[in-house]
Amino acid sequence: MHSLKSIYRSALKSDRAATWWLTALLGALALSLASPAFAAAAEAAAPAPVAPTGSNPNDYECQGQLSAGKHEGEGKPEGTPIQYLFKCDGQITGYQVQTQVPITGIEGQPAVTNYQNQPLKEAFSCSGAFPGYAVNCVGATTAEAYERITGEFEIGWKLCTEPRVDALLTVTYAYLEKGVITQAIAGPFDLGRPEGCPHTPQSGRNRLDAYQAPEPTTKHKHHKQRNRKGKGAGAKGRSRK
Repeated sequence: MHSLKSIYRSALKSDRAATWWLTALLGALALSLASPAFAAAAEAAAPAPVAPTGSNPNDYECQGQLSAGKHEGEGKPEGTPIQYLFKCDGQITGYQVQTQVPITGIEGQPAVTNYQNQPLKEAFSCSGAFPGYAVNCVGATTAEAYERITGEFEIGWKLCTEPRVDALLTVTYAYLEKGVITQAIAGPFDLGRPEGCPHTPQSGRNRLDAYQAPEPTTKHKHHKQRNRKGKGAGAKGRSRK
């Protein structure tokens, strides 16, 4: 026969096991019910971009400019803030601003506005290795074409000091097409040298229209041909004498 003490211990173990299994079962049930809700919330917060109905995102046309920026933090800035502003004729999900002078930092978060300069909810997050030569930005897609994106970065010398910063812009668009992620890229587009600076001998050109060297000509080749003809005529004249 089992003693009353042994029976009590067995009952206690059974109760503990039952409690553990009941807790695990309730936890699994709660997780299974919560997962669809979390997934639905994520989809509602960040809907997947769809294929554009307008122009081919690999053939986007963008234009913009550089100008003096404004320091947004406290205290004296370490570098000179440079503001970039651009717009494209289609939706984008990311972009890169690439310079030929070192970038020392990023100022704040880019702002997205419509054509009437009204703030929109879309936002981009930017990063990069500093000092470096590029700012890489990704985020929610713009809602429509020609929305304006304004951001800032810093350089190590004054705005109008030569060599002046001249930034190239490349934009990207990632979207779902028949359930497959498709990526497009357009550019580069030259944002030009900063506006509002005095004229210098380097003014009037940008990086895509930079002076490289004169195109090769056939002038030197023609000059050699004329020399050969002259030598032949002289030889004939001497043979007559």
